[in-house]
This record gives sequence, C-alpha cells and structure tokens, in this order.
Amino acid sequence: MGFPVDYSELLVPKLLLHTLCALNFAKKLASSLFRFLGLPHFLEPDIAWQPRPECPSVSAVLIRELLPVVKFSDLVDQPESCTVCLHQFDGDDEIRYLINCHHVFHRSCIDPWMDHDHWTCPLCRTQFIPDDLQDGFNEELWFASGISDFYRA
Repeated sequence: MGFPVDYSELLVPKLLLHTLCALNFAKKLASSLFRFLGLPHFLEPDIAWQPRPECPSVSAVLIRELLPVVKFSDLVDQPESCTVCLHQFDGDDEIRYLINCHHVFHRSCIDPWMDHDHWTCPLCRTQFIPDDLQDGFNEELWFASGISDFYRA
C-alpha cells in the first residue's frame, strides 16, 4: 500500500506538488499585497466570528420574555462566574436565570445565543422552555409568525 518507492519519478504527483506550491505562493503574494494596501483581513476573514442578526427571530423574542432578567445581587444561590465569558458576576450585573436547568449567565452573553435561534442552554443543552409552558409557547410562536392568518376560515 502507499506510494511506490519511485513516486517522485511519476508525473502526476510531481505536477500536483508543483501546482500546490504555486498556489501557495500566489496566496502569500496576494495576502502581502492586501496587507500592504491596508486590507489585511480581506482574503482571510475571521471564520469564528458571526455577525449578530439585525432583528432577532420571533422565537428569540418570546424566549426572552419568558426568561427573567434579574440583578445578580437578587439571587439566593449565587454562582461565581459566567460560564460563557468566564468573568466574575458583580452585584449590579443583569443576568438571565434559566428556569429548567438553573444556570445563570450574563444577559449580554446569553442573548446573542438566543438570537441565533438556539433553544437550549449552552452549558447543558436543556431546553429553555419548561415542559409545562411548551404548549403555550408554541401557540404564541404560531400566532406571532403570522401563519395562522392564512388558515382562518
């Protein structure tokens, strides 16, 4: 298995190797040119960064209404830090207390998670909506989406 002993003598691997080297050189040349022109991130944008949606989805708005925003100092059982940003909580921080799993996050940390239509805790993946409120949530989501207007008799 693998390449034969004299694989360097074969035409295809040598041609492929030279093509890949030429493409790498062209990429580095273009990257240097853009860096010289003051556009260093033009070719290689930060893939991990995703822009926040302009308008949060209907489900994100409804989940925010359901999950309370409280001051950290009002909590009885106070965790030490937010597991998203790893910063310590202060007494005046606005936090969201998740009803199902009892995890606590800074409001500014958990709201972007909701804006991307995530319906679960980022730490334990428990649903944001408790089972006893799920039917009401689905009904509100149905009416808020406007789909019910098309099915009226």
